[in-house]
Amino acid sequence: MNDRLAQPKTKRVFRIISVVTALVLASPVLAQPAARTVDPVRVLVKRLDLERYKATIKGLTQFGDRRQGTARNRAAIDWIEGQLKSYGCTNTERLTYTFGDEPVHRVAPAKAVVDIGSDEPGLSVGGGRSRGATLQTGVNSNPNAQPDARVRALNTPPAIPGPREEVYCTKIGTGHPGEMYIISAHMDGIGFGEAANDDGSGTALVMELARVFSSPDIQTDRSIRFILWNNEETGLNGAKAYVDQRAALQGKESPAGSGRYPEPKWLGVIQHDMMLFDHGMPRADGSMSPVQRPEADVNIEFQSASKRAAQSQELAWALHAANERYATDYPAAVGRHMTNTDSTPFMDLAPAVSLRENDRGAQVGSGWDPQWHQPTDLYTTYSDKDFLLGLNAAQTTLSATARLAGATVR
Repeated sequence: MNDRLAQPKTKRVFRIISVVTALVLASPVLAQPAARTVDPVRVLVKRLDLERYKATIKGLTQFGDRRQGTARNRAAIDWIEGQLKSYGCTNTERLTYTFGDEPVHRVAPAKAVVDIGSDEPGLSVGGGRSRGATLQTGVNSNPNAQPDARVRALNTPPAIPGPREEVYCTKIGTGHPGEMYIISAHMDGIGFGEAANDDGSGTALVMELARVFSSPDIQTDRSIRFILWNNEETGLNGAKAYVDQRAALQGKESPAGSGRYPEPKWLGVIQHDMMLFDHGMPRADGSMSPVQRPEADVNIEFQSASKRAAQSQELAWALHAANERYATDYPAAVGRHMTNTDSTPFMDLAPAVSLRENDRGAQVGSGWDPQWHQPTDLYTTYSDKDFLLGLNAAQTTLSATARLAGATVR
């Protein structure tokens, strides 16, 4: 008889259990809990902070409305550059161009309530459809409309024709330095307020992203450029000057063989403007809700009539997907009527989108933000819920850019 088969049953069972136990303990997968994969995008998003975002906006308001062509505008540019360098985004540069007299700003009359059943619906700039109750919009040009004597005095000196500058810095990609995403906002304002929302909120967002991406433990496969435009309020002149001067330089290594690309190829432009105020449509009596609406959202717009509409729409949905995964409080909405923003000069050359608190044409243009270009655009006008909408926009752009540019945490 076979000796192994002759062994008592209990002894054979014990041997089987011993062998199985030994195999389990020897297996690194079964013997230990699986290592948890760290999501580098979530690590970056957690480095954004509401109080830091608010503090950056507050810092910008020390220069009043930062109107282009003034000493306060130049001081703001110097301050922004100093902040960028302090974050570690040390390779700052400036683009120089010349601008003349400002255009005359006029008040636009309130639009009539749109008849939804009309065969000829009212269309706003950019192609959107304006609906419901609207308020008069325009630019305040009267310094005496500002009751705060300090702010009024700060904003009184007028714009002077002459040279203009705008500052930017670049995070160099380690794998594809000759390709980049542009993250931008405009830093000048008008209206004799502090330009806290228009566009301190967008400028602070770009600066906060520059801070996070410039951390020494962060690498990106592709480059990211952080730009603060000047002369947006006069007709996108700073962005147009950048396109005119640098579009032809895209992707060219200079000097040859150096591995340096003064103007990497534009993979996408993500513009930011007015990020704080989504209190809803004006009421029938012209009043506005005093608090941020619970269903507030981050508006992501591309221009469907542009030559790069398909690519721009793809970029918009990438931002939308990032918002769904990483933004903490407010969702995003995608629209196709991007207009009157510094991404416009890029939209036929590269994928281009704009982030705002509301649809630019149909909503902002219909009075959904009563602080727009007004003396009431002050830091103290906004609540933490307003600032939180801006922070969620920052989370949206940061997470999307981190994924697109291939960010890793060392």
